[in-house]
Amino acid sequence: MALQINKVLISDAVDASCREILEGAGVAVDYKPGLSKEDLLQCIKEYDGLIVRSATKVTAEVIAAGSRLKMIGRAGTGVDNIDLEAATKHGIIVMNTPGGNTISAAEYTCTLMCSLARNVPQGYATMKAGRWDRKKFMGVELCGKTLAIVGLGRIGREVAGRMQAFGMRTIGYDPIVSAEEAAQFKVEYLELKDIWPIADFVTVHTPLIPATRGLMNDKVFSECKKGIRVINVARGGIIDEGALLRALESGQCGGAGLDVFTEEPPKEWALVDHPNVVATPHLGASTVEAQLKVAQEIAQSFVDARAGKPLFGIVNVPELSNALNPDSSPWVALTSRLAQLLQAISTNNIKSIKLCLTGPNMKGRSRFLTSAALVGCLDNANLVNARSLGRAAGVEVTVCLCEGAEGVSLSCVGGVSVCGTVLGGAPVLTGLNDVTFNLVSLSGTLVITKATTLVDLIPKLSQINSVTQSGDVIVANVSAAPKTTPPGCLATVTLNC
Repeated sequence: MALQINKVLISDAVDASCREILEGAGVAVDYKPGLSKEDLLQCIKEYDGLIVRSATKVTAEVIAAGSRLKMIGRAGTGVDNIDLEAATKHGIIVMNTPGGNTISAAEYTCTLMCSLARNVPQGYATMKAGRWDRKKFMGVELCGKTLAIVGLGRIGREVAGRMQAFGMRTIGYDPIVSAEEAAQFKVEYLELKDIWPIADFVTVHTPLIPATRGLMNDKVFSECKKGIRVINVARGGIIDEGALLRALESGQCGGAGLDVFTEEPPKEWALVDHPNVVATPHLGASTVEAQLKVAQEIAQSFVDARAGKPLFGIVNVPELSNALNPDSSPWVALTSRLAQLLQAISTNNIKSIKLCLTGPNMKGRSRFLTSAALVGCLDNANLVNARSLGRAAGVEVTVCLCEGAEGVSLSCVGGVSVCGTVLGGAPVLTGLNDVTFNLVSLSGTLVITKATTLVDLIPKLSQINSVTQSGDVIVANVSAAPKTTPPGCLATVTLNC
C-alpha cells in the first residue's frame, strides 16, 4: 500500500538530515518550526505528511483541517501531543521512532538515579554559591538496592542492564511482557502490588495513556517502602505530581529525579523547588546522537511509505505493519476485493460478514484482514480507519479459522458467498455461492451474469479481457463497464481496493 506523499511539513526543530532524506527521495519539504496554532490550521491543508517533535499539538482540529494528510510522524517516542483517535478516524497513519532515543533516555535515567542517590546537583549548587557543605549531603549506595522498572520495553531493558552493573537487584512489571521474557534480561517479574513495598528506587518507562496516568498516586505511595526514590524520564503525569509532593513533604518519598512534567514548562514550581528533587527541562532525548537517529528514522518511514514498503513504528494501528509486509499485501487485496464483490452481489446493505480464513499462516493475519474486509464494503475506508468506520456504520465482521489450503471466503446474510486465494502474488476468485471457478483474476471490471450463454453475452460487452463460465454463472473481465445491463446480470463491479 504505497502512500501518495508528495509534500511534507516539518513544524518542530528536527535535525537537518530529516529534510535531506525526504528531498533526496523527491518529496517537497517545508521546514517551519514554531508555527502558531492559527498558522498551522491555515497551512496544514497543503500537506500530505506532517513531522513533529513534542512542541506541535496535533489536535483533532488540526487533523480535520489537514484534508490531504496521510501520515503524521513523531521524531521521538511519545505521541501524547497527537490526537490518535482523530487521526485514526480520518484514516491517517501515526508513526513514531521507538528506537532512536533509546540509549540517550536510558543513560539519562541512570544519570538522574546516580545524581539522586548522591545529591550531586545540590552539592554542585552550594559549591557554586561559595559554600563547602560536605556534611550536609549524605547519600546512599546503589549497590544492593532494589530497582523497580515499570515498563520493560527498549528503554526499561537498557536501564536494567546498566544498573545491574552497579549491583542493583532489578525487578519489574509490564502488562505485555512475560516473566520468562523478563528473566532473559535478568529482571524479576512481579505484579505492581508486590513491587511497591520492596523497591528502593522506581523508574517508569511507559507511554502516557489513561491506564498509566497517575500510576503512582497517594495510595501507591502509602504502599511503598518509606524513603522510596522515584525517577521519571518518560512522560509527565505518570507520577501524580500532587501525590509526589505530599509524599516528599511527609518523608514517605526520599527523593525524585524528574525530567518531565504534566505541564511543560511547569506553572507551579513547588515540586521543582523541593530540596529532594532533581529536576531538568525534558533532556532525556537531548543528545546529538538521538536527535540524528530520530530525524533519520522518521524521514525513512515516509520514504518507505511512498514506496509501499513495510513500516515499523505505527502507533495507532499496529497491525498495519504486518499488513504492509510483501507476503501479506496480496491477501489484503484479495480480501478487500472479495468484500467489494460480496457487496455488489448482495441485494441488501451488508451489516454482518463472516470471514473464513484457511491455511496455517492465516491466524496472524486475521486482524488486518478483518480491516481489509471492511475496506471493501465501506465508502472512504482504508486500513487505518476501517474498524472505526465499521463501528459507526454498524457493520460487524466475525472471523473463523479453518484447516486446509490457504484461502479466504466471505459470506453474508442471504446466502451470498465468495471465496478466493492468492496465486503468483495476485488475488483470484475461486468460488461464488455454490459455483466453483478455475482461478478468475480479481482485477479491473468484472461483469457477472447468470443463465446466459457466452454467445448471447459477448455482443453486449466491449474490450473483453477474459471470460470464464462455470455452471450457469459467467464472469467476464472487461476494460470498460457495459453501457446497458447484460441479461441475467448479477453484478458489475470495478475492483479498486
